[in-house]
This record gives sequence, structure tokens and C-alpha cells, in this order.
Amino acid sequence: MNKTELISKIAEGAGLTKVDAKKALDATVEAIKNALVEGDKIQLVGFGTFAVSEKPAREGINPATKEKITIAAKKVAKFKAGAELAEAVNK
Repeated sequence: MNKTELISKIAEGAGLTKVDAKKALDATVEAIKNALVEGDKIQLVGFGTFAVSEKPAREGINPATKEKITIAAKKVAKFKAGAELAEAVNK
């Protein structure tokens, strides 16, 4: 499902126009993104949790030259499915 299809499903399910559904989806995604940038965790009961995790710097190997390189530390966004979502997916 792509963004356009998701907007259509939201509009249909919530009784909104597609324009309003797009605005709602864009606002939701922006709010989640901003919260993660600020280091917050977003918990949607029954759906899941969005959080930021830090990966430490590590040593790797350049596959082309076989040289050892240092891979910088970075932050990554993570999603952990809630119990209800996990159960629904596994039916």
C-alpha cells in the first residue's frame, strides 16, 4: 500500500474527504517525526511504539578494498509492534 492508497482508506474509514485525510496523515507523520527528532518516544496503545535508538561507532571492512574503516555512531528510528497489532498480523 502506498501513501495515496492509505489516504483513500483513511478517508473512507473516517468519513473524511481525501484532502482532509491527506492533511491528517501529513500532520500525524510530521508530529511523529518531530517527537523522534526531540528524542521522545511515541506509544500508541494497541498499535506500537516509535523510539530513537543509538548505535555506537564500530569497525567495519570496505568490501571493495578490504580496508578496515570506522563506521560512525548514529541514531536510528525504531518501531516495536504492540500486542494487538502483532496478534492481528499473525492470524
